[in-house]
Amino acid sequence: MENKQLVSLAKQYGTPLYVYDADKMAEQYNRLNDAFHGVNLKIKYAAKALSNISVLKWMKQQGAGLDVVSIQEAHLGIKAGYEPKDILYTPNCVSINEIIEAVDLGLMINIDNISILEQFGHKYKDSVPCCVRLNPHIMAGGNSKISTGHIDSKFGISILQMRHLLRVIDTYNINVVGLHIHTGSDILDSEVFLRGTEIIFEAAEDFPDLEFIDFGSGFKVAYRAGDVTTDIESLGKELSKRFKDFCIQRGKDLELWFEPGKFLVSESGYFLASVNVIKTTPATVFVGIDTGMNHLLRPMMYDAYHSIENISNPSSTERVYTVVGYICETDTFGTDRKLSEVRENDIIAIKNAGAYGFSMASNYNSRFRPAEVLVQNGKDYLIRKREEMDDLLKNQILVDFE
Repeated sequence: MENKQLVSLAKQYGTPLYVYDADKMAEQYNRLNDAFHGVNLKIKYAAKALSNISVLKWMKQQGAGLDVVSIQEAHLGIKAGYEPKDILYTPNCVSINEIIEAVDLGLMINIDNISILEQFGHKYKDSVPCCVRLNPHIMAGGNSKISTGHIDSKFGISILQMRHLLRVIDTYNINVVGLHIHTGSDILDSEVFLRGTEIIFEAAEDFPDLEFIDFGSGFKVAYRAGDVTTDIESLGKELSKRFKDFCIQRGKDLELWFEPGKFLVSESGYFLASVNVIKTTPATVFVGIDTGMNHLLRPMMYDAYHSIENISNPSSTERVYTVVGYICETDTFGTDRKLSEVRENDIIAIKNAGAYGFSMASNYNSRFRPAEVLVQNGKDYLIRKREEMDDLLKNQILVDFE
C-alpha cells in the first residue's frame, strides 16, 4: 500500500491503527494454492494469526477452511460462515470438556496427547472421526518459542510412542481419519517439510482409514529486504510429487492439508503509530510513539524484526533512531534504525504486522486496544472500533467496601 494512502487512513481513523490489505491476503492464498499440482489440496487458515471475523469471512471467500486452537475461535469461525465440518480444531493442553464441546459443534478434532485420546476413545469409540497430531522430533523454526516439533515440545504425540498410541486406538476402536505434524514457524529449509513427509508417510502405514494428511505450516515470509523465504513453488513441486506417489502406493487419493496463518496475512498488515516525542540522550536518539508492547508484542517476545518507516516524511535525510513505545517497560520496536528524519507527530509504519499483532494485543497499562481497518480493492472498511473507557470497565465490578 502507498504511503499517502496509509497516512490518510491514520488521519481518518486515528492512531495506533492496524491496516490490512485484503488483496495481498488473496494473492498469498492463490500463490500457495497454485504451488501444488495434481493433489487434493485443502488450505485451512490458522485463525490464531489474525482472528477478526471480517478477515475470517474474507479467507472463506477465497476458498479456505479454518484451523482453530480454541473453542472460542471455532465459534468465531461459525459466525463468519464456516461449516463446522470445514474447521479443524487443534488444541493443546485443554480438558476433555472442551473436546466434547468441539465434538458437539461438529468440528474435526485433532488430538495431540494420549491421555485425552484415551478419554476421547472411552466416550466416543468409533462414532466420531478424529485426527492425531504426531511429534516428529524435528527442530525447526525461527525462535525456540515457535519451535513445536522437537523432543522437548509440549505439542503432539511422540513418534517414539507409536506402539502405545496404536494400543490405545485398537483398545477403543478409535476412528482415525487424519494424521498431522507441525514443526514450527519461520521455516526456511524446504527439507524440513520433506523430512517430516517421510516420517508421517511411514507412520501412515498403521492407519488404514486415513482420509487426509496435514503438514501444518510455518512458511517463512520476508521481514526485511533480502530476507530468504520458503520457496513455496519448489516445495509445492517436490511435495506434490511425493504425495502423489504415496497415494498411488496406498491405492487411495488422500487429501493434503496445510494450515498457514502468518504466510497468508503477515505481509498484508501495517501498524501505524504517531510520534509523541523525539528524546535525545548522550547515547541514543529515541522516537517515542503512541503505542507499545501492548499492541505489538513480537519484537519484545520473539526478538522479531519488523521494518519501520517514516511514511509522513519519506524523502528526508536518513538519521539513526531507536523506536520505542509508551509502556512502562523497555518496549523497543527497533534499535539503531535508519529512518527519514523523524519529527513529532509524524506517522510511523511498522510493516509485516498482519500476523500475531492485534491477536496478541492486551490492555496492559490500562491502554485501549487499537482499531482495525481492512482495505479491499482500494476501499477501506472499519472492522474493529477503537476501545474506550467503557470497554475497560464493562466486566469489572466496583465493590462498596464497609
